[in-house]
Amino acid sequence: MIYEHWFAGIKSLSDEKKKKLRNIFGSGKEIFYIEEKKLEQSRLLTERDIAALKKAKKERDFENSYRNMEKLGIRFLPYFMEDYPERLKEIKDFPYALYVKGRLPDEEERTAAIIGARRCSAYGEAMALEYGQELAKAGVAVISGMARGIDGAGHRGALNAGGRTCAVLGCGVDICYPRENIGLYMDIQKKGGIVSEQRPGEPPLPFYFPLRNRLISGLADVILVMEAKEKSGSLITADLGLEQGKDIYALPGPVTSPLSYGCHRLIGQGAGILLSPGDLLEELDIHMIKKRQNDNKDKKVLETLENMVYSCLDLFPKSIDELIMRTDIRPEELLQILTTLEIEGLIKEIAKNYYIKVRK
Repeated sequence: MIYEHWFAGIKSLSDEKKKKLRNIFGSGKEIFYIEEKKLEQSRLLTERDIAALKKAKKERDFENSYRNMEKLGIRFLPYFMEDYPERLKEIKDFPYALYVKGRLPDEEERTAAIIGARRCSAYGEAMALEYGQELAKAGVAVISGMARGIDGAGHRGALNAGGRTCAVLGCGVDICYPRENIGLYMDIQKKGGIVSEQRPGEPPLPFYFPLRNRLISGLADVILVMEAKEKSGSLITADLGLEQGKDIYALPGPVTSPLSYGCHRLIGQGAGILLSPGDLLEELDIHMIKKRQNDNKDKKVLETLENMVYSCLDLFPKSIDELIMRTDIRPEELLQILTTLEIEGLIKEIAKNYYIKVRK
């Protein structure tokens, strides 16, 4: 596998040419030792390609690189290995090789991508968390890109439910990006996997992220777009999914919110509408394999005024002035009630004097 690792890492050769070369000559080792004349006779490579191969052969550190990768617990998975995901082989430009920490979804396991804006709203984050959790309870593995916002919430929801999740990175799997998600990065490896087509050590360069989007859609049976601006990477992933024949669902939101423009566009083009996790599971004919907890078990019985304030809140921020108008409660008393509800973990102040309901 050392020579396959060397061959996979030649960036100036396309994955398509690598696959064709290997089919002709049999292995990465054969290609490493092949005479230049035979490469020319294959008529597959340009002069520039052959020069790139010659240059790569002079870089003799690939053996140490492979050993270090093994020490880090990173699995090298070229396309001809039995464990290479069959879902990815169905896309036209699947990678020559993958690098994996942890475990990929099983072939028979249902999968769903949860994707959306990095700078998401509290509403979008809460919905991603809930869908990730409910899908995981039903035995569906959640696929996403471990980015800030929606991606991270989808992963965390699956983990909270004790389910499986897989993060597709736009850098080497030995790099946690963004760094703030280090806890999530470690937790995902315990209950799922981290995967990338980039070699270990590769930094998160901008042009790697559009490439990784095709892997997110490729690994997923269905794609859920939770929030997306009119032009966003999430819509690119959705478009790739459509090309791959995947079902697309989008979460509706306020018509005035830029974060919902992309979702509404998808719905207008025929995407399914996300109304609730239960409706989605029913539509996909996925039956629960884990018993749902009784929703009433953790509900707090609120006093009359507390209940009034709590019922006025939802996932969209409400100001104190708006709550005073709706409840007719005196400001000092309202502040006391809000403080009590926040201590109980039922609401959250997301900006000065603006509150939202916390979904349980």
